[in-house]
Amino acid sequence: MRWWTGVCVATGVAVLTGCGTSASGGAAEPSGAAGNCAAGHAEVTVAPGDPAVRSLCVRPGTVVALVLRPRIDDKRWTAVHTSAPALALPSGWRLDPDGTAHASLRCAVTRSGAARVTALAKAPDIAGAPRVAFTLDVRVVPYAREG
Repeated sequence: MRWWTGVCVATGVAVLTGCGTSASGGAAEPSGAAGNCAAGHAEVTVAPGDPAVRSLCVRPGTVVALVLRPRIDDKRWTAVHTSAPALALPSGWRLDPDGTAHASLRCAVTRSGAARVTALAKAPDIAGAPRVAFTLDVRVVPYAREG
């Protein structure tokens, strides 16, 4: 085997495992393989006691519904921000009377890459800026080209 074959195999494995997984409890539960990235629509639900950081692999153009269940501490969900609006753009922020927050993440149609989406929370009666309470690392992976 030539040296470049080993490099290609190692790179392929790194790309496939880089997609991550989602413990969404919703429609999309992609595995680490790029072939199993969520496409079209996906849902990520965050409940008290869930991990504070998750990863999600999606295909270009996927819309992710982010559902943040009410917190059990004195803090309330306040907003969702992204590190790369060109890759994952939050919209449709809504806070229900019971404390459940909703947002949509519209993933890029023609680009690939990664974005860190953060959900902020703070106690309503305390001054100061909200803090990051949940992080979703979104990786947009293009479809394989045939040719």
